Amino acid sequence: MGIRVENVSKAFGSFQAVDQVSVDVESGSLVALLGPSGSGKSTLLRLIAGLEETDSGRIFITGEEATSRSVQDREVGFVFQHFALFKHRTVRQNVAFGLELRRWKKEAIQRRVDELLELVQLQGFGHRYPSQLSGGQRQRVALARALAVQPRVLLLDEPFSALDAKVRKELRTWLRTLHDEMHVTTVIVTHDQEEAMEVADRIVVMNHGKVEQIGTPAEIYDQPATPFVMGFIGAVNVLPQGAIQVAGRTGAPGADAPLFVRPHDVEVFTQPEAGTVPVELRRLSHMGRDLQAELVLADGQVVTAQIPREQLAYDSLAPGDRLHIRSREARSFVPDYTI
Repeated sequence: MGIRVENVSKAFGSFQAVDQVSVDVESGSLVALLGPSGSGKSTLLRLIAGLEETDSGRIFITGEEATSRSVQDREVGFVFQHFALFKHRTVRQNVAFGLELRRWKKEAIQRRVDELLELVQLQGFGHRYPSQLSGGQRQRVALARALAVQPRVLLLDEPFSALDAKVRKELRTWLRTLHDEMHVTTVIVTHDQEEAMEVADRIVVMNHGKVEQIGTPAEIYDQPATPFVMGFIGAVNVLPQGAIQVAGRTGAPGADAPLFVRPHDVEVFTQPEAGTVPVELRRLSHMGRDLQAELVLADGQVVTAQIPREQLAYDSLAPGDRLHIRSREARSFVPDYTI
């Protein structure tokens, strides 16, 4: 086991940041801690790193208990959200910093830095200073510095959130490729559902300091354990019973339990079909290959539908047009729900 967290709790005054959390991270895997702000994901990462002390529970790293160990003794690599590079040091000097503290020989440091700059695709940038790099390049330097000391585990705290969308997308792909080459046990904290789905082998969904669900990206999306998970992972319409006809339903039915319907499960027709209900088109947005329609039911409830362009003659549609919808699938949760 790469990392084991057993019944760990942490409070800051009256605020319970982490509440009896247990998580296993397999050796060589990449796991995402996913949740909204205040869910406890960053605190849990800092507890694993030793940057915070647990109030209760135990933490194991590569089979050895690390609950009371110092940050240095845990042998973890940590990458922060805002790079945390030394501005007065060059790229090479930043990457070499941890090795110098460990008193590596000069020749060994040079070889290791060369290897890492090649690994993070920054050959030829060693003489530059952080101010001379783009945000994506600075984050790759931070990752190289964390990897330099050959950590037992790698911990990333929202490493791409300060970057623009295009760079984030590129770095997510790069990180997944890098992980597949190195197989370092890695935990990444993110509030970005798409990021977690794209890079992680398994996702730990957190809310209010507790774990809501642990599973693969497919399991989390297709088999959400709670209403919170379904509402947080991907877009969803929450509708009262009877608001829309459903071809397939998963989860326990209940008279008062709302229906959770994914936008891509909403079928849209220009003419009435079996099982459809009437709606009014409020807005039609072009999202590339798909269309996104905002549709208003008779009671004023708004339903969002995601439709492949080829399935609807969208050129002839305008706000106010009457359409008809039904759902391929919906999920309900009993006895209660919160999003």
